[in-house]
Amino acid sequence: MLGYLILLFTLVPLVELAILIKIGQYMGIAYTIGLVLLTGIAGAYLAKMQGLITLRRIQEDINQGVMPADKLFDGVLILCSGILLLTPGLLTDIVGFMGLIPLTRNLLKRWVKAKVEDTISQGKVITITSFKSKPTE
Repeated sequence: MLGYLILLFTLVPLVELAILIKIGQYMGIAYTIGLVLLTGIAGAYLAKMQGLITLRRIQEDINQGVMPADKLFDGVLILCSGILLLTPGLLTDIVGFMGLIPLTRNLLKRWVKAKVEDTISQGKVITITSFKSKPTE
């Protein structure tokens, strides 16, 4: 797992930098900086709007006595997407926008849930239910 994180935090920024350099060579530095700023601003606005909508839905579920697990997962995806959109780079922006658009967020949510379920079913993660409580005396 540590190897994946090291790879993620070194490879992704290098690829993002290479893409931004190529775009800068093609479009010019001013347009490239403008593109990065525009995606950051648009992403922050969209993340705020989607976050507020999701928060309102969570509150409605709680008021009705329903556990809002699915909507909480949406909130986590929106938060992660907002963070990705604030980092400069086009690949992170694409993934970030995918997490903010409801249609693609649902696809992403299904994929992440399937990955988590597979990991748990393979026994790679210790779940809370796997702990046995000691009998009290």
